[in-house]
Amino acid sequence: MYYNGVYHLFYQYNPKGATWGNIVWAHSVSKDLINWIPLKPAIYPSKVFDKYGTWSGSATVLPGNKPVILYTGIVDANRTQVQNYAIPANMSDPYLRKWIKPDNNPLIVADIGINKTQFRDPTTAWMGRDGHWRILVGSVTNHRGKAIMYRSKDFMKWTKAKHPLHSATNTGNWECPDFFPVSLKHKDGLDTSYNGENVKHVLKVSLDVTRFEYYTVGTYDTKKDRYIPDKASIDGWKGLRLDYGNYYASKTFFDSGKNRRILLGWANESDTRDDDVRKGWAGVHPIPRKLWLDTSGKQLVQWPVEELETLRGKKVQLSNRKLNKGEKVEIKGITVAQADVEVIFSFASLGKAEPFDPSWADLYAQDVCAMKGSTVQGGLGPFGLLTLASKNLEEYTPVFFRVFKNQDKYKVLMCSDASRSSLKNETNMYKPSFAGYVDVDLTDKKLSLRSLIDNSVVESFGAGGKTCITSRVYPTLAVSDKAHLFAFNNGKEAITIETLNAWSMADAKLN
Repeated sequence: MYYNGVYHLFYQYNPKGATWGNIVWAHSVSKDLINWIPLKPAIYPSKVFDKYGTWSGSATVLPGNKPVILYTGIVDANRTQVQNYAIPANMSDPYLRKWIKPDNNPLIVADIGINKTQFRDPTTAWMGRDGHWRILVGSVTNHRGKAIMYRSKDFMKWTKAKHPLHSATNTGNWECPDFFPVSLKHKDGLDTSYNGENVKHVLKVSLDVTRFEYYTVGTYDTKKDRYIPDKASIDGWKGLRLDYGNYYASKTFFDSGKNRRILLGWANESDTRDDDVRKGWAGVHPIPRKLWLDTSGKQLVQWPVEELETLRGKKVQLSNRKLNKGEKVEIKGITVAQADVEVIFSFASLGKAEPFDPSWADLYAQDVCAMKGSTVQGGLGPFGLLTLASKNLEEYTPVFFRVFKNQDKYKVLMCSDASRSSLKNETNMYKPSFAGYVDVDLTDKKLSLRSLIDNSVVESFGAGGKTCITSRVYPTLAVSDKAHLFAFNNGKEAITIETLNAWSMADAKLN
C-alpha cells in the first residue's frame, strides 16, 4: 500500500528456513519502490485466531486515512482458515512498524457451505454505491474456483453475499484474488472504489493447482454484484496471464501519489528444494510494474516503474545493424549480468513466416516454444537476445520472438527459454521454455523487447509490455563478469536491430 508518502510491502516470509512454513507477514518500506528498508515482521502467529499461521491478505486505507490489514489466520492443526484484521499501533510512526490484532477477531468465519481449508487471501476492500464495503475471499467447490463476496457497513461485521462475485468451472482453488477497475481512456490508475464511467474491471486469480495465474477483463454489474468477463476473455487455465514465467501470488494497489496502479508479484523458484535449503533462501520480488488497460480493451499492459531508471549507469547503443540467418552480435561495454536492455527489431517482409500448425491450438504457448526453441531455424524468427550467456554458449537464456502465419492472420510467439540456462543437471531442476503469444499489429513490421537482467532473474516485456515473462535461472558459467549478451537471428528473413539501448544497472539499496 501507499500511505503518507511511503510504500509498504508486506509479504509471506519464513524466518526459520528457506522453504515454505512458519509464515509471518514480513514488512519493508520504500520511498521509491526500488530502494527498501526491511523492518520487523508486521504480523506473526500470536493469538487463538491465528495460532497456526498468518497467511496472505491485503491492505485497505479507510476514510480518515486509516490503514487496515485483512489477512487469513489458521486456527488449528487441520488448517481451518478465518479472516482477521490488524491495525497500526501508532499512527504517528511514519513506517507503521507495529500492528495490533484486536480481540474481536476473527471477522469472518466460513459457513457450512464453504470448505474451511480452502478459504483464504482477502482482497483490498472497495466501497459500493450503497456505501457498503466489499471484499473477496478465494475458495473452491467441486473444482470450481470462486471469489466469495462479503459486505459490511462498518468494516467490522461482514455478511456473505448470496452468490460469489464470480466463479469458473474446472479451475481449482483460487488463491490471492485481485479485483480492480481500469480506465478505458488513459493509463492512470483508479482507486479500487472508483465507480465512474469509462471503466472495465479486471479479476485475477492465482491457481493453486497449476501454480500460475490468469485474469479476465470484463464488466462489474454493481446492482447485481456480479462480474461478467468479456466474451474475448478466456475464463480458465488458458486465459491471459500477467506473466508467463516464474510469477505467482501477485497483487496490485492504487498508488495515489502518482495516480497509477502498481503490480507486485513473487518470482518463485526454478531451483530444487534441496538447493533452496543449501542457499538458505528462496524466492524474490520482481521489479514493481505500472499496469493499465491496452487501447484494444482486451488485455492489460505492464511496464517497470519509472523509478527503476535511477539505477541506470553506463550506456551502450547499437542502431541499424542487420542480422542475417545464423548471425549474432555481442553487446559489450556494460555489466551484462546486471543490465536493462531495450531493443526494436524490424523486418522487411512477413512472407517467410512459418505456417502455424492447427494441432498447436490446444497447446500452451510454452509447449510450442519447447518444440520451436531458439536453435530451431525458422522463417521469420527466432530472433531476440541471448541473456546470461557463457562465452561459447554452453549455457544461456534466450528471449526471442517467432512469427507464424495462422490462416489469414499472423501469430507472434514470445519465449524465455530456461532449458539451456544452466549446466546443472539435477533431475528435479525446473528449466521450462516459458512463452506467451503477443497480440500485436505487425503492419509496421516491428517488434520491441525490453529485458531486465539481474544475475539469476531475466524479466522481459514484449511489444511495450503486452506479454511479460519472468525467468528464474541459475547459470554456473555465465556469472558476474563471465556473462555475455548477444542479439541473434536464427530465421531465414533478415532482421534489423533498428535501435538497441543497454545500461549497466547499479544495486538497489536493500537495507
